[in-house]
Amino acid sequence: MLSESALRRWGEGGGPVTEEDLTRLLEKLDPRQKVHLLTGATTWRTRAEPAVALGGMTMSDGPAGVRGEFWDERDTSALLPSASALGAMWDEGLVERLGGLLAAEARRKGVHIVLAPTLNLHRSPLGGRHFECLSEDPELAGRTGAALVRGIQAHGVAATAKHYVANDSETDRLTADVRVGERVLREVYLVPFEIAVEAGVWLVMAGYNGVNGATMTENLLLAAPLKEEWGFDGVIVSDWGAVRSTVASARAGQDLAMPGPESPWGDVLLEAVRDGTVAAEAVDDKVRRLLRLAGRVGVLGPTETGPAPIPAPGEGRLLRQAVAAGSVLLHNRGLLPLDASVLRTVAVVGAHAAAPRTQGGGSAGVFPRSVTTPLDGLRAALAGRARVVHAPGPAVAVPPPLGTADCRDPRAGRPGVLLRVLDERGGELFAEHRLSGRQLEPPLVPGAHTVEIGALLTPAVDAEWTLGVGGFGRMSLTVDDQVLVEGVFPCETDDPAVIHVNPPCHHGRIRLAAGRTVHIVARRELVAGTGRATLVTAGPLPDPDAALAEAVRAARDADVAVVCVGTTEDSESEGHDRTGLALPGRQDELVRAVTAVNPRTVVVLNAGGPVETPWREEAGAVLLIWFPGQEGGAGLADMLFGRAEPQGRLPTTWGACLADAPVTATRPDAGVLRYEEGLHIGYRAWLRENREPAYWFGHGLGYTTWAYEDAEVRAGARGEDASFAVEVRVRNNGGRRGREVVQVYLARPGSAVERPARWLAGYAPVEAGPGEAVTAVVRVPARALRHWSKADRGWRVEPGAYRVLVGPSAGKLPLTATVEV
Repeated sequence: MLSESALRRWGEGGGPVTEEDLTRLLEKLDPRQKVHLLTGATTWRTRAEPAVALGGMTMSDGPAGVRGEFWDERDTSALLPSASALGAMWDEGLVERLGGLLAAEARRKGVHIVLAPTLNLHRSPLGGRHFECLSEDPELAGRTGAALVRGIQAHGVAATAKHYVANDSETDRLTADVRVGERVLREVYLVPFEIAVEAGVWLVMAGYNGVNGATMTENLLLAAPLKEEWGFDGVIVSDWGAVRSTVASARAGQDLAMPGPESPWGDVLLEAVRDGTVAAEAVDDKVRRLLRLAGRVGVLGPTETGPAPIPAPGEGRLLRQAVAAGSVLLHNRGLLPLDASVLRTVAVVGAHAAAPRTQGGGSAGVFPRSVTTPLDGLRAALAGRARVVHAPGPAVAVPPPLGTADCRDPRAGRPGVLLRVLDERGGELFAEHRLSGRQLEPPLVPGAHTVEIGALLTPAVDAEWTLGVGGFGRMSLTVDDQVLVEGVFPCETDDPAVIHVNPPCHHGRIRLAAGRTVHIVARRELVAGTGRATLVTAGPLPDPDAALAEAVRAARDADVAVVCVGTTEDSESEGHDRTGLALPGRQDELVRAVTAVNPRTVVVLNAGGPVETPWREEAGAVLLIWFPGQEGGAGLADMLFGRAEPQGRLPTTWGACLADAPVTATRPDAGVLRYEEGLHIGYRAWLRENREPAYWFGHGLGYTTWAYEDAEVRAGARGEDASFAVEVRVRNNGGRRGREVVQVYLARPGSAVERPARWLAGYAPVEAGPGEAVTAVVRVPARALRHWSKADRGWRVEPGAYRVLVGPSAGKLPLTATVEV
């Protein structure tokens, strides 16, 4: 039995659960109860067990926000910048604060576990989930991810390092087998996870993919190095549906199978324990880890003792600050910052100006509380001072889902849509007013056969409109009883992100008159195995040539043009990789046409990963805002008018075109994806191939200039646990205060083992006023000097001289020094 002191301590919310407590709890559970705990209770919750006063733990996707247990547009979330923007901050303190905001959101929504950060790497610029990962460099990804972990877990909410390991692309991601050498695994792909474990992360998620012949939920890498060498004492949770076997996964070290209540474990695992195929001690270890996690998040004890909701003061200010902190000024011919006092007319061009991408597509998406668009931000900043003219240019993406801005519920008359659930004969079983034509989890009731979404649309413009319905199975879409889409659309994938979040849309076109209301009705029959996600989209399709001409006229007549361009949900999303890096549609043509008539053009890039920028030298400035979250427009205005400096530095090398990129492969061959580049990904690959990218890893301009004056190595390195510091003096040569990220790289000429030409070893941000010199102290950890010896099955440090290279990017390193190891 549990001691009275332990029960009293938990009931009062005081003190951690001890290992002795966990042992007593285990003794109270029989084999069936133990195995029962190892599969989720629902899609997002673990099982409770009254016998040991264990409550269920609720999980939610991250890292851009905490959605909560259900997909419901009425339950909104704070929306952070994308993970690629967090990687661009090179600011662990700010990332920790953003982690604290995620923790506050989790507590507000009753979530105990945030499924973030994603620690996979930007191996190929074509990776479809680029926006959800932090960097191409393992050190930067690891340090940034660890900061997010610390920020989340400081408030009693668990973070999850995912997707362990080498889950770096989306093509055939459920089945792809990555073949990668042991040394490359250790020195590149495992590094961010090792750093997260050092930071104390409480969960690690095993990916769908295989590594070297074994799928990750059955892979021995779960035991070594994760649990045995690194001492990870948390829970290994599966990606959703990634556990596909009973004995192999249970033996490998997998702890928790999600989702539930069905999985390959359950009674089959219980029988395997009873007949000795799976050791009872292995199950005990899994349950102990679950109980330990429950104690950490406050759901173990006679009452749930998790921390009270965390106040999140200044949420809007923090998210607005984060936009500038992660945005990267790629190019500036002296145009930025703009002087608002001399402007009379500003042309804001591009569809992304009024409908930006604030987040990436897929399971990590949330419904934001509000969104400040670039157009909103500029109008607010210039209100009463200058005229802002918007010209969207040619259409870029498929139309957005119906929403409160463009349609009404035909029954309630309020902005939004009418959601109905019908039986097999068309009878209404359930109906409610909703705010969006994107219904990912419409409510199920007994006898549910069809989901229907209806809306009254009153077009603002006289044009041909494109309307679409998304999902699988039998679907139809009518406008005033005129059929635009009808048919059976089979589900040809088992990818949960596609089935449940981003099903394909099927479109029709119709001419609509401005001011004339039409009744839109979309229906989708519910078929087992095809999810519930149903989408209804609508938008005008203006003549592209006329739209381009209008944009050119607006730019020609303006003092300055701000062109907002970017990717679409079709081109960057979970579930598929990209096929190219060119901006979708006619956006490159739009930028060139605008810069041709107005050299004072700022190009704002709204993308989660690299895109081609063939017009970059023609623009007055190029500013990358990534997927900036809900305050993107406000943060953009701050930067354009000099109230804030763009402080980001590229976490990933950007090539001029896809053909230049040294590593691009994302598509397996006969199920196998070979990491043939070895240690050389990102800037390392560009250096090995002696190629010049458009923008190097680490690149980023500010509103001042910096001189690198001196670098000196302190606390020389000795032995395998060696670490040292580099003191770097830099001077602000410009006319305003600014921030610089001082970067230190190492090289080992003449090494006895293969190495990159140079690799990031450490970094430190500094700030200084005009003319001021400041010293950055860059600490280089011991891991920067070591290499993995396959022969010795361990880490080794090669003695001798290492070159220390210092500068503002991987391609610009004006200072050098030497460290003797």
